[in-house]
Amino acid sequence: MEKNKYLLLASSFTTLLLLAAAAGQEHLAKEWRHIQGQGRSEEGPVPVRLRQIVNPALGISDRCVSCHVAMAPGEELVTGSPVLSRHTPVVHDPAEYGCTVCHGGQGLASEKADAHGDVDFWPQPMLPSDMSQAGCGTCHAHVAIPNADALAASRRIFERLDCLACHRVDRRGGTLRPDGGGMEGPDLSRVGTTGFNARWYEDHLAKSAGETAAPWATSFGPITDPDRAAVGTFLATRVAAADLVEAKAMFLSTGCLGCHTVSGVGGEEGPDLTRVGDKDPGQVDFAQVPGGRSLANWNLEHFRSPGAVAAGSKMPVLGLTEDQIRKLTFYVLSLRRRDLAGSQLPKDRLRATRFGEREFAPDGATIFGAFCAGCHGLDGMGRRSPGMPAFPSVANPDFLSRVSDDFVATTVRLGRPGRRMPAWGRIAGGLRPEEIAAVVSYLRTRSGIAAPSEAKPRRWVKADAREGERLFAAICSGCHGDRGQGGEGPALNNRVLLDSATDAYLVETIGNGRRGTAMPGFLTSSPVRPTLAPVEIEAVVAFLRTW
Repeated sequence: MEKNKYLLLASSFTTLLLLAAAAGQEHLAKEWRHIQGQGRSEEGPVPVRLRQIVNPALGISDRCVSCHVAMAPGEELVTGSPVLSRHTPVVHDPAEYGCTVCHGGQGLASEKADAHGDVDFWPQPMLPSDMSQAGCGTCHAHVAIPNADALAASRRIFERLDCLACHRVDRRGGTLRPDGGGMEGPDLSRVGTTGFNARWYEDHLAKSAGETAAPWATSFGPITDPDRAAVGTFLATRVAAADLVEAKAMFLSTGCLGCHTVSGVGGEEGPDLTRVGDKDPGQVDFAQVPGGRSLANWNLEHFRSPGAVAAGSKMPVLGLTEDQIRKLTFYVLSLRRRDLAGSQLPKDRLRATRFGEREFAPDGATIFGAFCAGCHGLDGMGRRSPGMPAFPSVANPDFLSRVSDDFVATTVRLGRPGRRMPAWGRIAGGLRPEEIAAVVSYLRTRSGIAAPSEAKPRRWVKADAREGERLFAAICSGCHGDRGQGGEGPALNNRVLLDSATDAYLVETIGNGRRGTAMPGFLTSSPVRPTLAPVEIEAVVAFLRTW
């Protein structure tokens, strides 16, 4: 009995010590307490307490400001260690919006690793610091973004016209110069969101007419219409997220929407990407991914070699540079939509979701880059991928010189049933008539080849279809398949193709071939294949019509 008393006393004392140690660890040894202890304000040392930001409208509760004190409401003047510094100037006040709505992480945590999401099984880790603007995609859906080439060209023109002499854009420009030029004009970093005066050029021109000193006399002058359009394009993309806009422009230049859907727009061949940036890393297979177990690393490696990371993937190797791969990863991480109340929806997202505005620019080059380049190549000259049929060259001069605009538009609108070419005019996430017309116009403008004049009727061939069947089996089936199902060459047994193609197009293609492809011209003699007479070519066309 005496021993049990001593044992109970010892165990109780040990328990008391453990509880005291735990209390000390919880209330005295926390890292945020040590950080706050270094902070100073105008009134003296910063009160050491657990801080948090609560925004019921956004559904966030963040304790990040327990360490990043200068981002807390009313404490912007706190100084001390670097972690106490204020946030760099941004559109949204962290004291109101908190941190996790943009950066990710675990808002209710008070330990660094937990708060940053660097722990097993936390589904929303922080975004990489060099891709922090991807967090803008949580709420925003920036509209009318052009492709990468157009965006880069518009920036170059903006700089060539010396607009930075007076205006600050994305932390550049808008400063006085040693020679007396320059001035601190309005900051244009957000005009794509807030809007800008459509008559800015006329107003500037009138102002400069009465000025003789710098910068009006030295940095501003008449601007051509194409350059003014480019400046307008550049200004429309200034939404205080320059890195994200560049990443989105790259996405719109690599044909990803040809297979993937984003916010209800795009193809149906691949997975829907609308919220892929919110994917739980714990549900991702990192077996073939070097480096850390993060979505950024997974996507970087996936864009380098899709089949190596995701077994059985139909996504081709795109042959991108590391900078392009990084930008695509950046954009994919931005696809992390948050459900918001109507009063909290940003204007750009309202324009996209409620009013049907497109997130891509309406020009043919951007639409082709976003929807078509993944299969047909950035130059439109086709693409070959291991294990897949070759994708045709839609920019081939022989092709464009033989087809009407209606043929191309019908092909885009109705697709190729049974093939990977979708019916862009019919599927839910497809293209509008004016967008299809823009693609056709782009192909014509880019190639410089006008549509042919149709001197003959659409159907004029009258020949022996049985002889054509024999010739097709002997000469054509090796590439096009014994029933025209396709192989090395495209599928010819296709209703949309045969309805759209004129007899003249088929006769000319068989007779003269198509340069840059495996299709030879059968009117030209060759030691490795038979030559066909015009009547034999017409017989083959007559046979194709039986399908």
